[in-house]
Amino acid sequence: MRTELVSEPGDPDRPNEDFAGVALPASGLGGALVVLDGVTPPKGATGCLHSVPWFTSRLGGALTELTVSCRDLTLPEILSRAIGRTAEAHETTCDLSHPRTPQATVVVARWSPESVEYLVLSDSALLVESPAGTVTAHLDDRLSRLPRSALATDALIDSTVRNREGGFFTAAADPSVAGRSVTGVLPRSEVRALAALSDGATRWVEKFREGDWTDCYTFVRKEGAGALVERVRGLERGDAEAREFLGRSKTHDDATVVYVEL
Repeated sequence: MRTELVSEPGDPDRPNEDFAGVALPASGLGGALVVLDGVTPPKGATGCLHSVPWFTSRLGGALTELTVSCRDLTLPEILSRAIGRTAEAHETTCDLSHPRTPQATVVVARWSPESVEYLVLSDSALLVESPAGTVTAHLDDRLSRLPRSALATDALIDSTVRNREGGFFTAAADPSVAGRSVTGVLPRSEVRALAALSDGATRWVEKFREGDWTDCYTFVRKEGAGALVERVRGLERGDAEAREFLGRSKTHDDATVVYVEL
């Protein structure tokens, strides 16, 4: 089994708000990957004393542990428990009902000798390669389907569409949001490899149009996860002037890629 994990902050002077992990239990019969992309809040109140990295570390750690230790639970049930556990850690000190309470996008995949389960919530991505070489992107595209008028900027999304019907959903403090995830189960025999990417890495496809999802996956498999992040950084640097002119969000974003060959 080959595994590769790269996670780099968008700004070296700011903490990385992504979380990434690969778990390979001692049984050797399966494993799991987890990728979270913490949502950077705008300046102003969030109702919380804690940082986004604090939140993603707590939620990511809970997800990783529960995914491998609770094989009898589905991934939505695990995400629900992990959100609840994280909320309990700061519910007495923070206003978890605030629309800007710390939150994150989620990708989880878990494999066994029989199957590969997956869960995607919000705009991170999971790419799955079959033994025949076909690549399928498993996405939660609700954010991308919103009208532009609903978005203030790429980074500041109007709170009327976040975790609301007709909008999109992220993992914050409400365990029921797990039921909004995109999920599925595939036979293990139909999966050769997986690649999970936060939206800082999916910029290669979605913002810079360097290729489609199959091209992106092929780049990671051949050149490596670090090479994809470095390519995105170069594209971001080249696009900085146009970004400022068009009023888009931050030049560089935290970027995470986890690649696993089964």
